[in-house]
Amino acid sequence: MNIDGLSLSPLVTELDNALSGGRVDKIFQPDKYTLILWIRQTGITLPLLISANPEHPRLHLATAIPENPPSPPVFTMLLRKHLEDGRIAKISQHGLDRCVSIYIDVRGERGLIVTKELVFELMGKHSNIILVQDKVITDAIRRVSPAMSRVRQILPGREFSLPPAQDGDNLLTANLTEFITKLVQPTPSEVLLSKAIVQATVGIGPATAREAVWRAGLPLTIPLGDLDNADLSSLEQAFNEILTPLKQGETQPCIAVANDNSRLLGMAAFPLEHLTAQNRLFPTMSEAVEFAACFAGRQDTPEKTTLSKFVCSEITRLERKLATLRQELATAEDADILRKQADILMANIYVIPPRATQAVLPDLYADDPETATLPIPLDPMLSALENAQHYYAKYNKFKRAQHSLATQLEECQNEISYLDSIAVALEQAVSLAETGEIRQELIQSGYIKEKSKRRPAPLSAPLTVTTPDGLSVLIGKNNRQNDVVTFKHGRPDELWFHTKDIPGSHVILKACGAEPSLETINLVAGIAAYFSKARQSATVPVDYTKRRYVKKPAGAKPGFVIYDHQKTIYVTPQQEIVEKLIENNSKRA
Repeated sequence: MNIDGLSLSPLVTELDNALSGGRVDKIFQPDKYTLILWIRQTGITLPLLISANPEHPRLHLATAIPENPPSPPVFTMLLRKHLEDGRIAKISQHGLDRCVSIYIDVRGERGLIVTKELVFELMGKHSNIILVQDKVITDAIRRVSPAMSRVRQILPGREFSLPPAQDGDNLLTANLTEFITKLVQPTPSEVLLSKAIVQATVGIGPATAREAVWRAGLPLTIPLGDLDNADLSSLEQAFNEILTPLKQGETQPCIAVANDNSRLLGMAAFPLEHLTAQNRLFPTMSEAVEFAACFAGRQDTPEKTTLSKFVCSEITRLERKLATLRQELATAEDADILRKQADILMANIYVIPPRATQAVLPDLYADDPETATLPIPLDPMLSALENAQHYYAKYNKFKRAQHSLATQLEECQNEISYLDSIAVALEQAVSLAETGEIRQELIQSGYIKEKSKRRPAPLSAPLTVTTPDGLSVLIGKNNRQNDVVTFKHGRPDELWFHTKDIPGSHVILKACGAEPSLETINLVAGIAAYFSKARQSATVPVDYTKRRYVKKPAGAKPGFVIYDHQKTIYVTPQQEIVEKLIENNSKRA
């Protein structure tokens, strides 16, 4: 859900107060649409996050900093060239449009100060970040060619113009009485009041319009034709109640979320009283916008997305191959029928007429061969003897194929299981290092080719959490980490956990001399279930055994082990419990 222009206004004022005069220290681009500008102020460095993500464009000071890629994109290099060491002159909004300009003074040729403008347009799928100097576009994070838009192109060297302004009144400067009077005159009476407000104003979104209707004591679905003078007076009073604090610089940033915390319902610089869901108030607009970003979902890196699509397509291909092999094996297992048909043909070779397409012969293998018959298809181009030899040849071929098909079937099933473990590891990967390790594993396993020699990325560490009774739990989040957790960190008498016949993490419960309680064992089993393919299941079987009983066969793929002496318990993965353990561990670190 995007912020409207009215609530964007105090956010821009807040950022201008915090960042004006600051020096642009560093610039990073964590993903395709997002920039991080580190702004150096006296005694502190503040990270400004600007994202033109079409699903959730946003602008705020960040507390959770996304991980940076090992090599900067081209647009980042351009911004570093033009903006680093520059000072922010001001941050301003264009009217109440969702368009913000960051003016940065940099030292140009001959020591002259040149002002460059970083324009951020928060407009849904049309969101963009554009670098402008002297009204000429230097470049943009998303270029817009004539083929994409005939109205407004965003290309280097083109003259820059703001997006077409929205028609309507700016309620921060307009006369409210005149606006209310004008609102009801030309508009059809059946139009909803909240919709008419959005159409007649600039910077007012649906959430703000419905809030004004609610505070006026009117139904949210009331049409314009049902309003009387008292209703109009109440509507004016409601707008005054919302706008007056904003004009005075007073805000109460609010996020409304569904009662089950599943989705974002509204965001504004004032409480949204018309939403009966949970209202959360924040000290600053920046914190509110950052919190709202949590509901947009985690954005995967391009490499992770590419690897996930590749693994998914490989699994689909192998599943088709598996179905074909099963069908061929089922046919091969019927080879004895071919031998019986050949035997019957040989026993009756002299009674079969030439060029016959079928022979109905006594079934020698039936309980009553004198009465039972068996129809046998024949090739009319072959003699009876040649037909019998043909059936023997097919029988021998299928008998030889049975062992080969069974071996191929097992190999195909093992390959699918291995790629399932890769898919689970990709889903759980949160850092570039973890994604890089998975890519390297796919290269070593021969699934993808290495196009160029990359500088080796530092190895990622397994996840560590602490149980309520103080025991450490090590969790491998990919196959390399699984091997490390099991065979380097795990001691022979420590407990090892893994979901039964389901791809997932290897988990070690570090012992401290005492036998862990049943409650702790259930907790760690729940962690193993959570970090597996069965994360969304209600009941998950988890095997656990001492690490001494876990072995890695010679030549086995990464993460593959065999084990015995195991016990199996059934648990339900609890996301809240696992996330709390991870959060507690982060605080300790």
